[in-house]
Amino acid sequence: MALIVHKYGGTSMGSTERIRNVAKRVAKWARAGHRMVVVPSAMSGETNRLLGLAKELSPEQSSPELMRELDMIAATGEQVSVGLLSIALQAEGMRSVSYTGWQVPIETDSAFTKARIQRIDDVRVRGDLVEGRVVIITGFQGIDPEGHITTLGRGGSDTSAVAVAAAMKADECLIYTDVDGVYTTDPRIVPEARRLHTISFEEMLEMASLGSKVLQIRSVEFAGKYRVPLRVLSSFTPWDIPIEEEAASGTLITFEEDEKMEQAVVSGIAFNRDEAKVSVLGVPDRPGIAFQILGPVADANIDVDVIIQNVSHEGKTDFSFTVHRNDYPRTLQLLKSKVLKQTGAADVAGDPKICKVSIVGIGMRSHVGVACRMFRALSEEGINIQMITTSEIKTSVVIDEKYMELAVRALHKAFDLEHSAP
Repeated sequence: MALIVHKYGGTSMGSTERIRNVAKRVAKWARAGHRMVVVPSAMSGETNRLLGLAKELSPEQSSPELMRELDMIAATGEQVSVGLLSIALQAEGMRSVSYTGWQVPIETDSAFTKARIQRIDDVRVRGDLVEGRVVIITGFQGIDPEGHITTLGRGGSDTSAVAVAAAMKADECLIYTDVDGVYTTDPRIVPEARRLHTISFEEMLEMASLGSKVLQIRSVEFAGKYRVPLRVLSSFTPWDIPIEEEAASGTLITFEEDEKMEQAVVSGIAFNRDEAKVSVLGVPDRPGIAFQILGPVADANIDVDVIIQNVSHEGKTDFSFTVHRNDYPRTLQLLKSKVLKQTGAADVAGDPKICKVSIVGIGMRSHVGVACRMFRALSEEGINIQMITTSEIKTSVVIDEKYMELAVRALHKAFDLEHSAP
């Protein structure tokens, strides 16, 4: 009898009819003999509605006291979901009980609105499972050492589900979403994109960090650290499909040594259009210059992604990096007000209309010429590469945003991703 964790997103919980379908699906798994723990999100749009009310009342400045209240408010969305789902399961004739994060408890640090899970006490949950109950736990939230309710940040329900699965050593964690798995790239851009039957944790981690929105990156990190088998599948398939068919559907996120892994050189194409490039021009080429430029940026809590320093010419060089597009105006202002004078650089320039396109695959470790193949495909389409960054299993390029879809389609075709690996 397996211990299975199900996670359902806000769309799956979007109405009483959808909640009823979730209950029927969970009941099917429970009747098949599995011990079931379910982690649902708030009903779609509910967290935004609640935080919107708070924004109407809140002062402009942010404070720890305000952040605490925002968590108090946001956590109620999931509390409604677990109660409704438990009632729906009871209507299906199942014994069930719902818990908030603080009742389990799921213990976190005190970073309001972006807390991190530190420990889960599973004694209470295990007791209910032994007595034959389906246990439903709020996602997205926990409790800090002082007893304050905390939330984990956007997409935190994925992390909650994986953390519960890790703490309880579940046999598998099934993430039900509005897509039926992980694809080689976004099917809206490349209609020939193919659903992957399996993908490694390393590849999924890169895909999540590079712009794929299927799973929250922290949930993938958690799953990899604690070796929790994850499966991404659709909550919109009929609830009464055979359980054997459902258990083998979607995409299994697993470990590289799994013999069933698809042995493709490149597994997927990721992209991110939320990027902007900043260049500090005419920088003196001396030790410590990178720290002088990026130190103030880091102090302002601005994340930097791709970094390139050009070859020195007559003691001067250009230093370029990318930031999230939302941070672009602030980064420019910071560089002009602080860094120019401190470093003696000539000027600061930028481009908010760039994007990052990446190829990802564990097969890149054992194959040569993969990056060259990527650059040739982009060259044949007349796409200029502005910046390049690589790791063992990925190569990313920064290009003009207007060429993003063309680049994704060209690379998908160049690496033959519409066809299954042999």
